[in-house]
Amino acid sequence: MSPLVKLLYLLAAVLFILGLRGLSSPATARGGNRLAAIGMLIAIVATLVFGEILSFTGIVAAMIIGSIIGGIFAKTVKMTGMPQMVALLNGFGGGASALVASAEFLRYSAGNEALPLSTNISIQLGVLIGAVTFSGSLIAFGKLQELVTGRAVTYPLQKTFNAFMFLGTVALMVLLVVSPGQVTVFYALVAVALVLGVLSVVPIGGADMPVVISLLNSYSGLAAAMTGFAINNHALIISGALVGAAGLILTNIMCKAMNRSLANVLFGAFGASPQVITAGGGGADGDRTVRQVTAEDAATMLAYARSVIVVPGYGLAVAQAQHDVRKLADLIEERGGTVKYGIHPVAGRMPGHMNVLLAEANVPYDQLKDMEEINPEFERCDVVLVIGANDVVNPDARTNQSSPLYGMPILDVDKAHHVIVMKRSLNPGFAGVDNPLFYMENTSMFFGSAKDSVVKLIAAIREV
Repeated sequence: MSPLVKLLYLLAAVLFILGLRGLSSPATARGGNRLAAIGMLIAIVATLVFGEILSFTGIVAAMIIGSIIGGIFAKTVKMTGMPQMVALLNGFGGGASALVASAEFLRYSAGNEALPLSTNISIQLGVLIGAVTFSGSLIAFGKLQELVTGRAVTYPLQKTFNAFMFLGTVALMVLLVVSPGQVTVFYALVAVALVLGVLSVVPIGGADMPVVISLLNSYSGLAAAMTGFAINNHALIISGALVGAAGLILTNIMCKAMNRSLANVLFGAFGASPQVITAGGGGADGDRTVRQVTAEDAATMLAYARSVIVVPGYGLAVAQAQHDVRKLADLIEERGGTVKYGIHPVAGRMPGHMNVLLAEANVPYDQLKDMEEINPEFERCDVVLVIGANDVVNPDARTNQSSPLYGMPILDVDKAHHVIVMKRSLNPGFAGVDNPLFYMENTSMFFGSAKDSVVKLIAAIREV
């Protein structure tokens, strides 16, 4: 590798790091994304110009096709489908790494070349992690798209069987280290790794999908790094390591936000038996009642409130109500009220889901407050407007030791003077547990689609 290529790869790595730094804040996220994209462009151009490319025909064709598909996805996928798209992109990244590593192994085998030990191990790790990422991401996509049940799917001796599957992959890898040229054994490793990816994600409930997506993102980076070692590509090693590290850090943040360990998320089968609550009932305590509010009453509370905190959830994304929420906030501010947004780390179906959703509606970045920053303000807040959120505002997480959510940090909306919860019904959230917030004296339920309800609030406030 020439010094110029190394210098270009180093420049690309610096841009990757600066890009990741920019992604740490909504205000700098777009600029960070551009820097990272420029870095990747530099790395690709350096590889194509200075690499030993036999034919550019297939490469150009693949780039054109991929660009068209990516452009269509970017323009047509709705915000509600963004988590599924991210899951697929993670899978494609892992699958691509596995294919490149496999091609390198087959190249050595076809030429009867001696396979260096370090390259052999890198290839096998790239294939293992990449295949697990690919098949696991497809299952995550299926759960998010509701093609596969969102509940945690378990069966007798599941953990034992998965452990044997993992030990089987280790045995196959050891065999390939001892005898590198066995193509049949290599294909068996690929097959077992694909099955292992499916079995790893199936027993994870839909409520844990933000953690799963973060972890699979890390896997895709690690697979790329291993493949980089296999083909001696420094840019791939650096970018893969950065993605892998960033994904692990984000996974840790997600786990802390739910007060659960990664092992509990992966093996705890959370949400295997969801609790079903009827729209008119109160769960186990049937005598509990809810206070319903009309659009006019809710609008009156919001119009005369000095401070309003909006807590968005997945229901807001499903209804595509973010632009109407921004209009509602503008009306409140015109009347002298302040509006802020309380963002829980695991609200939605992927990390940062709510931030991206509100940024699409051009909500000012300084109004977006994370959980630690906004929680002290709820006690002084006049009205909290909860739109489609459920588990992240469940007081049982603080008080009920028998609740599956107990210990999970939540947004303390129940401490506000008034709480308006906008939901279609009293049905539980993704975690499948009832929410006592709905039955508290300071809570009013505003039933209906988030978008329709917000539109009604806008009209009613204009009449106040």
